[in-house]
Amino acid sequence: MDHVSAFDEPLKKLLGGATAKVMAEHLDLHTVGDLLHHYPRRYEERGRLTALTELPLDEHVTVVAQVADARIMMFNNGRGKRLEVTLTDGSGRLQLVFFGHGVHKPHKELLPGRRAMFAGKASVFNRKMQLAHPTYQLLDAQDEDEATEAVDAFAGQLLPIYPACKQLDSWRIAKAVDTVLPSAQDAVDPLPATLRDGRGFVPLPEALLKIHRPRTRADVEAAKERLRWDEAFVLQVALARRRYADTQLPAVARRSVSGGLLDAFDAKLPFTLTEGQHKVTAEIFGDLATEHPMHRLLQGEVGSGKTMVALRAMLTVVDAGGQAAMLAPTEVLAQQHHRSVTEMMGELAEGGMLGGSDRGTKVVLLTGSMGVPARRRALLDLVTGEAGIVIGTHALIEDKVQFHDLGLVVVDEQHRFGVEQRDALRSKGKQPPHLLVMTATPIPRTVAMTVFGDLETSVLDQLPAGRSPIASHVVPAKDKPHFLDRAWERVREEVENGHQAYVVCPRIGDDADEAAEKKKGKKEAPPEDGAEKRPPLAVLEIAEQLRKGPLAGLRVEVLHGRMHPDDKDDVMRRFAAGRADVLVATTVIEVGVNVPNATAMVIMDADRFGVSQLHQLRGRVGRGSAPGLCLLVSEAHEASPARARLSAVAATLDGFELSRIDLEQRREGDVLGQAQSGVRSSLRVLSVIDDEEVIAAAREEAVRVVADDPALERLPELRTALDALLDKDREEYLDKG
Repeated sequence: MDHVSAFDEPLKKLLGGATAKVMAEHLDLHTVGDLLHHYPRRYEERGRLTALTELPLDEHVTVVAQVADARIMMFNNGRGKRLEVTLTDGSGRLQLVFFGHGVHKPHKELLPGRRAMFAGKASVFNRKMQLAHPTYQLLDAQDEDEATEAVDAFAGQLLPIYPACKQLDSWRIAKAVDTVLPSAQDAVDPLPATLRDGRGFVPLPEALLKIHRPRTRADVEAAKERLRWDEAFVLQVALARRRYADTQLPAVARRSVSGGLLDAFDAKLPFTLTEGQHKVTAEIFGDLATEHPMHRLLQGEVGSGKTMVALRAMLTVVDAGGQAAMLAPTEVLAQQHHRSVTEMMGELAEGGMLGGSDRGTKVVLLTGSMGVPARRRALLDLVTGEAGIVIGTHALIEDKVQFHDLGLVVVDEQHRFGVEQRDALRSKGKQPPHLLVMTATPIPRTVAMTVFGDLETSVLDQLPAGRSPIASHVVPAKDKPHFLDRAWERVREEVENGHQAYVVCPRIGDDADEAAEKKKGKKEAPPEDGAEKRPPLAVLEIAEQLRKGPLAGLRVEVLHGRMHPDDKDDVMRRFAAGRADVLVATTVIEVGVNVPNATAMVIMDADRFGVSQLHQLRGRVGRGSAPGLCLLVSEAHEASPARARLSAVAATLDGFELSRIDLEQRREGDVLGQAQSGVRSSLRVLSVIDDEEVIAAAREEAVRVVADDPALERLPELRTALDALLDKDREEYLDKG
């Protein structure tokens, strides 16, 4: 049978319309191939029971357990009845409830001592875990035929538990898989034979058979090892081909010129660059000097001097006759970058102006909220080439913006900047401009290799001289309220010593805030420790309390995203100039805000922020010569995962270490993010966290294969697998990447 027809066969043909519709709508499975790649999440041994104590809340779960007791309860004066069944598995107990007419069958079948598989959504009722109206399948039916059938339905000793949904239980998915499993024989193997034999992998049909119907745990491992490699390898080949195609694109080489802007800039630098900055600069300048567009990701801890590296690259491009654009995710940041670049450049940023350097250029700012005259002037400077450097928000990408000769695009904080936008900017150059993407969020190597796999990576891991260490402590506000009092005293002491402080809150606290929450229909997630949860603390309320209470007499200002851009800028300027002591803010200060005199930060409800976010926020203090202090205030229970997370942040300043912890906590779904959904949805058994070696090895093999045969002419099976991975939207995603 031709493989295409077997794997691309719509499920409707084999499973019937109703089942196929549920699979398509709720599990995104449309073809036989899709279902064969819908792997079990875990396996139950028939003799072993799932730990009822470890059920995740609000998830669709499947448990195997024994009935301890079952009783019919009357309510509503005898008009209504419900069946309550208690399950046990030796580790814990779980309550099931059935209502109304649905009680008769389970009441007859779920007798004490019987074992069954149950599936439903785990919820809490009266502080007890329960499944309401679960579906179930008996595993030790009295009737012999029934018993054999139940056993046969789950061939082998391991019961596969599939990722399921409310409309379709794990065992109904298992039955559907049985129907399509014979097609596994027609699976076309994407791995080149030399690679497969060299690594001793089982053939693909066998791997599919073993992952769905394993006889032993060893079967599962062999299958996973093989399927992991398929995923990693096909994805890395896609990325390697992307990089290869990029090296074929034309670009204008921008070689450094002596006696130009860069030399003049370097001559007035009051400090020397770190070894790391020199190394990374050499990599970037090397890329800029080639006739193919640079695609480089520059990772560096907060304050490691990325902006300096980027600015020197921009000056090189201006020296070589081109223009450079820097894109920031927010107006506050664009204004700030503009300010710091013009300050660093001094008279070199005033080309063509009175008192400007004759070697200088113009540095213009372009944001959405600029007035019309200023905007018109900026656009004119870009078209004529008068402005060598432009800094702005995504307003830069609008159709109206024309460049004289765009040579380099620097993108700050990539994770807030969509792939489409990079693409739109790329089309602004006469030829594709060079691209440098910067991020202060440390990205573990594996994520860099998958999400940013089309970029070469440079890492700045030294802090420049003169940066101070930051001490971080968790303040348990609930268990030890006097610790919080002490925290405010510490803030006061910092201010008395001539320094400044930030207080960060998760929410703004005006009416629009509440309305937005209501509109989204967002309910607070139930807390981890079962306590009633209050709404997150808000900037406006906390600022008010501090002014009246512990920080009375200090100059307390607020900053949040819903203020007018001019007001925001005004507050930031006052704070930077030392005319305010304490800034109470939302996470708008998370990236790029640079006030060297700010030494203390208090983060309220710190458990409501992610690990990487806390690390980013903390990077705002200790930017000068005085040591920094970061206090993480939380009411989370001492034994809760939230507190463990905060302790991890307090324990290390190493962003890469924290990004690993963060990744392990969130799993990779969020990390790859929605923008990367094309690649994300293709990862089934591969874990971006645990499979670093597999991903790295697959990347090496992929580079070798693509270098040897860019069009994959000698590997038709691999080409077929690539086409399947890169269906239209994913292809576009990778193209724009």
